[in-house]
Amino acid sequence: MGEAFFYHMTRTPLEETLPVLLSKALDAGWRVSVTGREAGRLDWLDERLWIGPEPWFLPHGRAGGPQDADQPVLLVAEGETGGETGGETGNRAQCLVSVDGAGLDPDAVRDSDRAMVLFDGNDPDAVERARAQWRGFTGAGIAVKYWSQESGRWALKAEA
Repeated sequence: MGEAFFYHMTRTPLEETLPVLLSKALDAGWRVSVTGREAGRLDWLDERLWIGPEPWFLPHGRAGGPQDADQPVLLVAEGETGGETGGETGNRAQCLVSVDGAGLDPDAVRDSDRAMVLFDGNDPDAVERARAQWRGFTGAGIAVKYWSQESGRWALKAEA
């Protein structure tokens, strides 16, 4: 049964936080599906992952290509083929990541090894979307953990 980790980003932006978490997921042997709300934003993130600092080479691709099933990390916009909001991912991901408030289906989270919700703590709308996701997951009986970097380092602040 999967669990969901919420990452409240207040000191580092998505393009710095995500590569660290993706690297850890790949080290755990997981395939990852990263779902965002907008294709353009994921295209931007795709570029950032390719030009990231050494040693952060992260093999990945955008959904919709012929090699989706082979991608260790697949970036998917909601509604695109390969997205996990409806269940199966294009790359058979064991780790599901939501960025920019993208939805994650509780059944897909249960079937995963881990889900991660990354949200900008400086954006009140993003915080409210994350709270709604937290309520949805806990209401569905999914174990959740809340990580904050308020003190400068990531620290576990709550779990349910």
